[in-house]
Parts: sequence; structure tokens; C-alpha cells
Amino acid sequence: MRIFGKVRHRPSASWRQATDRAFTLIGDGRYEDAGALLTRAADLEPWLSESWFNLALLHKFRHDWDEARAAGLRAVALLDREAGAPDWWNVGIAATALQDWPLARRAWQAYGLKVPGAPTESGEPVGMELGSAAVRLSPEGEAEVVWGRRLDPARIEVLSIPLPSSGRRWGEVVLHDGVPHGERVTAAGPSFPVFDEIELWAPSPVPTWVVLLEAATEADRDALERLAADAGFAAEDWSSSVRLLCRTCSESRMPSDEGDGEQHLDPHDHSEPGHPGPLGHRTNGDLWVPERECGLAAPPGLVRGLLDGWVADSPDSREWRDLEEVC
Repeated sequence: MRIFGKVRHRPSASWRQATDRAFTLIGDGRYEDAGALLTRAADLEPWLSESWFNLALLHKFRHDWDEARAAGLRAVALLDREAGAPDWWNVGIAATALQDWPLARRAWQAYGLKVPGAPTESGEPVGMELGSAAVRLSPEGEAEVVWGRRLDPARIEVLSIPLPSSGRRWGEVVLHDGVPHGERVTAAGPSFPVFDEIELWAPSPVPTWVVLLEAATEADRDALERLAADAGFAAEDWSSSVRLLCRTCSESRMPSDEGDGEQHLDPHDHSEPGHPGPLGHRTNGDLWVPERECGLAAPPGLVRGLLDGWVADSPDSREWRDLEEVC
């Protein structure tokens, strides 16, 4: 097969050695050294799409989006198939990071995805209806998996209230990688991929608060979550929604209580049963613990009013204390 007058051939031993060594260095976080080797490999075999695909990957790891886009475009120009190549997915991620919407739309379509409707004024792909997914925030640090809504193949809007250790807020949009690391399975049957965050794409102005509740029943807890949602914000009972998992469990196929009010003992939960909040939330049987640690996402001028209104609706079964802004 000839490409631009060159005969396509298998890469040389020097190319393979440089590439293999480069990915070893990438695994060690030595991106500069890896970049030198991958650049050398591209010089050795400039007619191989893999040369530029690998460079595009490296630039993605470094969040150097201009270079990732440039290398990605060189890779797709050398492809010998029309659709479905991962090279186009990397181009889509880089274009999304740069808000290069015409290129992002082209990339998703070339990968084989439908982008409905005409482009908006900005050109941003909308209406792809990719549904819900989970995203692992800060995957290289204190990783936390939260739920969100997929805006397009590379962005998720966070709909959970992340713990403050993640540095993320409810309502933020994060750029994520294309290959899932793990899966969450709901009691109703559907499973959802877990994507790794690459970087924050759009911050949220809404701060995160933590508050201790006295909620006599689950219905009392649920009432606060509904009250916050009706106001256009969010409340989340961290005492029920948070569980501590090792990395192996987190990146595997795991059951999730999302959309299921039933609590159960989970053999993969590495927290301490019987303690509400991030240090453990599971209890044996159907025991309800009235003290709940709750995350709230709401503006400073509204958060106390929400809590006071919640108590006023049932003062005999509800109290709150120790409100603190944490993120």
C-alpha cells in the first residue's frame, strides 16, 4: 500500500525499541524523556500513523492540547481505514479541551458517533444524549468516583457532591479519558462505565458545605435532598453514599446503590461499618442512624435558609448543626 508515494511497511527495530522504552518512561512519569524518544521514533518512521498517535497520547498525558491536536491530525491523515480508529478519539479529546468545536464534531463523526442537529452558533456538539456515567476525580491522588451526565464523548457534568479532598464541586464539567477504568452496576440492571478525569474543563461557582443532620427517618433525609433539588442545587447524604474502596475494587465491576434506597453490607467496602460519613456508613440489618453527615451544594446566601426551612417542616424529627464550607 502506498501513502503519499511511500510504501507502507512494518516499523524498524529501532522504532520499536524507542517506542517501547518511551512507554516505560511514561509509566514512570518521565514525560520529557519519553517525548524525546517518541519524537525520534516519528523521525524514523514518519509515514506510520502509530508514530503520531503515540506522540498525541504523550501530549494528552501532559495536557499539552495544541501539540496533541497537531500530532493527532497527522495520525489520522495516515490512517488506512475510514472510521472507528482511536486516533480520532484522541483528536476529539484535544479539540474539546481547546473548544475547537468544528474539529471535535468532525472527530466524533469520523470515529463513528452520531452528532445530531446542526452546529450551534459556537459549533459545540450538543444533544448527543450519551446518558449517565461515573467519573474518577483526581485519579492519581485521593481518587473519588462520582456520578455525572455525559455532555459529549469527552466531558461529564458532575451531579454528585464530591468530597472536599477531590477539590471538585457539584456542577463542574470535567474532561475525561476515553477508556473506562471500572464499571458500576445498579440494582435495576444497567451498568455504567467509570472514566478517569483528565482535567477540570469548567469550574462551578457553587461552594460545597458539610453539615451534621439529625434526621429521625430516611424520609426526613430525603426531604432535604428534594428541597435542595427544587431550589436548583443539591444535597447528598454522605453517610449513605460514600464507601471506601481499594484501587483494585474501584477499577473493577462494582455494584452501586445509585437509584436504590436499599442499604446492604458490601464485602468490597473497606470502611468501618456503623460510622456515618466518609469513614464508613454500612450497618447490619435495617438500622437507621439518625446522625447523618451531609454534603450541600448551594450559594452562601441560601444554604442556611434551606436547612432552616427543612427543620421548620418537621421540627420534632429534624435538626442541623456544625455547618462548614469545605470546598
